[in-house]
Amino acid sequence: MNERKPVVLVTGASGFVGGHVVPALAGAGWSVRRAVRGPEGMDDEVVIETIGPETDWQAALQGVDAVVHLAARVHHKHEEHAVQLYRNVNIAGTLHLARSAAMAGVSQFIFISTVLVHGRSNEGRAPFSEDDILTPRGLYGMSKAAAEAGLKTLARDSAMKISVIRPPLVYGAGAKGNFALLTRAVNLGLPLPFAAIRNHRAFLAVQNLSSFILRRLSHPYPESNFEIFLVADREQVSTPEFIERLAKASGKSSRLFGMPPDLLSTLLSVMGRHDAHDSLIGSLELNLAKAIATGWQPQVTLDEGLRLALSAQDA
Repeated sequence: MNERKPVVLVTGASGFVGGHVVPALAGAGWSVRRAVRGPEGMDDEVVIETIGPETDWQAALQGVDAVVHLAARVHHKHEEHAVQLYRNVNIAGTLHLARSAAMAGVSQFIFISTVLVHGRSNEGRAPFSEDDILTPRGLYGMSKAAAEAGLKTLARDSAMKISVIRPPLVYGAGAKGNFALLTRAVNLGLPLPFAAIRNHRAFLAVQNLSSFILRRLSHPYPESNFEIFLVADREQVSTPEFIERLAKASGKSSRLFGMPPDLLSTLLSVMGRHDAHDSLIGSLELNLAKAIATGWQPQVTLDEGLRLALSAQDA
């Protein structure tokens, strides 16, 4: 008789990260149940149209051993007017799912938070670590910090083990945001004014995020019911070095030139990128000691991750 495969429910399964996490879990022997917004014609899917404080998770959680919660409200064009939306999805929706999972007898819950709960830069300070006092920036970062606090409270009264992962910028095939913009600029051969920047930033290949999620699910651990981890690639490099590595992986020239950082920051602010100093010019270093202590090792290097991202896009 075949042993029953453990079942994992993955929210946000159709998104960029979900598209990598789902096959990684399936390849490791998990039976994956994909929570999707609308029918996609797949046998492993369960339709959850919206995530919020009233979502009915009963059918989706039946027989589930673990939950990987990737889904979130990430960006909104008019963020200042979307406070309730962030609260409903990222805070109330997350906590309602976690409570429903605990009641359904789920043993493990993985929550993908963000490094933005620490702020956007650790300029002039030590690398961020899990025990730092949080200084979240923006509605997204604040909503994730609030969800973390709620999960910590839930874990005190539950047998379900909760792991919070705080990633920096995640890159890979299908990534959007700043990675997609940089990739497009490099491919078009556009001159980029970042050569004079001297910072250090953490990045995370989606393969390394997937492998850490799998590590947490696949290895019983004796820690408390609530653990937080900062996860990133081993190499934490400057913005211009990241662009140079990206260009090399693309077979292109980086076409970097220097502009004084203060002038660059002002220029980007005029262009509407008010967070540019922190997200492109400032440093964002992470202490990975706790994640490494679990026995996890990054699966790919920065160069390998970039090559995988671009080769998949070209395929």
